[in-house]
Amino acid sequence: MCKKADLPQKTCKGCGRPFTWRRKWERDWDQVRYCSDKCRRQRDGAKAVTT
Repeated sequence: MCKKADLPQKTCKGCGRPFTWRRKWERDWDQVRYCSDKCRRQRDGAKAVTT
């Protein structure tokens, strides 16, 4: 098992914060640009749904 410090990192295009590799991104790591759905929605210009 790898230590968290040894995992690859990227910088989020939305908020500018660094984020680390997650298992769910295993196949898509090269295409991942945002750390969360919230950053992706805000960056793409879509408005968040508020209830």
